[in-house]
Parts: sequence; structure tokens; C-alpha cells
Amino acid sequence: MLSTAAAMRAMGASVERIGDGEWSVHGVGVGALLQPQAPLDMGNSGTSTRLLMGLVASHPITATFVGDASLSKRPMGRVIDPLSQMGAAFEASEGGRLPLTVRGASPAVPIEYRLPVASAQVKSAVLLAGLNTPGITTVIEPVPTRDHSERMLRGFGADLSVEVQADGTRVIRLVGEAELKPQTIEVPGDPSSAAFFIVAALAVPGSELTIANVGLNPTRAGLIEVLRLMGGQIAEVNRREVGGEPVADLVVRHSALQGIEVDPAVVPSMVDEFPALFVAAALAEGITVTTGLEELRVKESDRISVMAAALTGAGARVIETEDGLTITGTGGEPLRGTAGAIATHLDHRIAMSMAVAGLASRDGVEVDDTRPIATSFPMFETLLDGLAA
Repeated sequence: MLSTAAAMRAMGASVERIGDGEWSVHGVGVGALLQPQAPLDMGNSGTSTRLLMGLVASHPITATFVGDASLSKRPMGRVIDPLSQMGAAFEASEGGRLPLTVRGASPAVPIEYRLPVASAQVKSAVLLAGLNTPGITTVIEPVPTRDHSERMLRGFGADLSVEVQADGTRVIRLVGEAELKPQTIEVPGDPSSAAFFIVAALAVPGSELTIANVGLNPTRAGLIEVLRLMGGQIAEVNRREVGGEPVADLVVRHSALQGIEVDPAVVPSMVDEFPALFVAAALAEGITVTTGLEELRVKESDRISVMAAALTGAGARVIETEDGLTITGTGGEPLRGTAGAIATHLDHRIAMSMAVAGLASRDGVEVDDTRPIATSFPMFETLLDGLAA
């Protein structure tokens, strides 16, 4: 978020923090972004990078994106392809990686783009580019992905429609040269961040934890449903709607989990939560099988092989397959823990997941580097320490 705020300031917006957790943004209006004077540093956020590449692509400016070692390994080709069709020009490092320079097109060309892989980031990048593109920009989504961008753009007054076809395909149309109106927004708690604490409470005997204000958008809440299928006690209290998004407080109690075969259809609704699920599976009774996770190999790290190695190092029984993991759980017994530091490959979700595994281990789990956690979730270690105490 801080990287995104700094980038928007560099392109002319006024973004300031007022009080605890409250921000004021004074925008420049669609089409009025300014030329940034220095490269935009995206930290480790692939989402920020891809969304801002889309935003820049239809403005008459040039922007260079840089990131940390982890982000610089991630390919951006899946966004470069549709944005190039809209008229933007790209100079990327080898393999379509950062550092990368975008030269925006003005006017950009509206396209009809069918997503070749289920990716909310690609969809959102094209829609953001469509904001300043005359005509109708269309994104066709064969598999539904998280729909925060559609809800948000509509809330700001964009002319955006979603047509769901008989086979479940979603056709999203956005009328360009939009006039957006300022809003007051309450941002629900991030289910991806809540995931680690949900799994910790389920795994540690005697736990009962309330997590307030968690966003339960159905395109994002896959992990909660999967954990319930495994026997996890996760209750919703005070369900409500905030900023067009369903929200509730979650009450999570320690539970005896059972291994299951996870339906690959849920992958888009929990793609970032699989490292946390793997920890839950390692502590469940019986075997958990996950498939259809090819996307995890191109995250901040190859999350399939890195989590396989990390959990094995902590005493779990894990078999890696081409597109997932098969994990035989301990039946609720604690994991052994690690003899040395496990390699997180600069991936914040690996580090946080293995910290949770450490809570449910005899000897504790040591991770090699916690700095990536501070970039994505600065309060994580403090919150986890408080829970453990």
C-alpha cells in the first residue's frame, strides 16, 4: 500500500495519512496523471505493479517500475500482452521482468480481451487502462476471479457492466473516458492477512480467537470454506456490507481437522492462501490432496516447491506433484520443528505460514529472513506474539 501511495504521489495525486488507518486522497482525474520524475519503487507487490502498469498504459506518460529482489524475478508478460494491444509500449528486462518501462498510449485503443489464465490482476490492469480509453473495453473471464475492482469502479461512478453467460463466463464491459467521483470508503480486513491467524487458532489447542471486520467477498473466501470442510470451527458474527463488500467478524476455535481432496475449482478464490492451508493440512488427520496450483509456481517464489521443502524441514510428510502437494497430516500432534533456518526465498507468505507452523511445533520453526513480512504486513509479528502469549 505504501508503495502504491508513493507512486500515485509521484504521478500528481495528493495522498496523506490522517490519524490511525485513515487516508485522504486528492485525485488528479482520469487522463491527468503527471510524468513521474523517478522510477516507481513497488517493493515486493506484484499486484501494485500490474495495476499501475494498466493505469499508466492509457496516459501520455512514461514510467519505469522497479522492485525488490523477489518482485524482480516475477514475469509481467501476462499484463504486457493486453496493454500492448491497447497501444502501450514496453521495455522490460529479460523474461518480461522488472526493471520495466511503460510508454503510455494516448489515445489508447479499446480491446476485447479473453483472459488466457484466471488472473484478477490482469483483468484489473486492462480495466484501469480502459478508464482513459475512448470506447468500450471488454474483458472476458472464463473462470471468475476476485471482483474487487469491478465493485470499486462501479462505486466510483464508472459505467461498468457484468454479463454472466450460461456457462459461467463473465463478460465485463467498461465505457472509457470515465468521470470518477470521490468516495468515502471503509476498507474491510484482508482475508489473505486473516488467513494466518485463522489457521493458527484452528491449530493451537485451547485457542479461541475473534478476528474483526474480515472481508468475505465470495471470490476471495475460498480458504474459509475449505477449512470448514476439514472440520474447522469458523463462525461469522455481525455479518454486514461495507463499501459494497460483504464483511463479518470471525470467531475461530481450535478444531480437529480432517484431510480432504481440495476441489481445484476453488483455486482462484484462495490462490494466495494455499501456503497457510498447507500448514493446516500438515496438522490434520489423514491426507490432503491439492491440484490445479500451477499459478503458485510464479508467485513471489515457487510456492509449491518452497512450501514442500519448508514443511518437510519442520517434520511434515509432503509429496510434491506437478500442480500441487499431497500432505499426510499429524492428526493434531505438533510438528517436530526445525533444526536450522528454513529458506523462505524472500516470500512473505512462506515466512508467515511457517511462523504459524512454529506455533504448532515442539521445537519451534526458524525462518531465514523476516524482512519481506515487514513490507507486506508490518504488524504481523507483533500480533502473532500477542496471540502466542
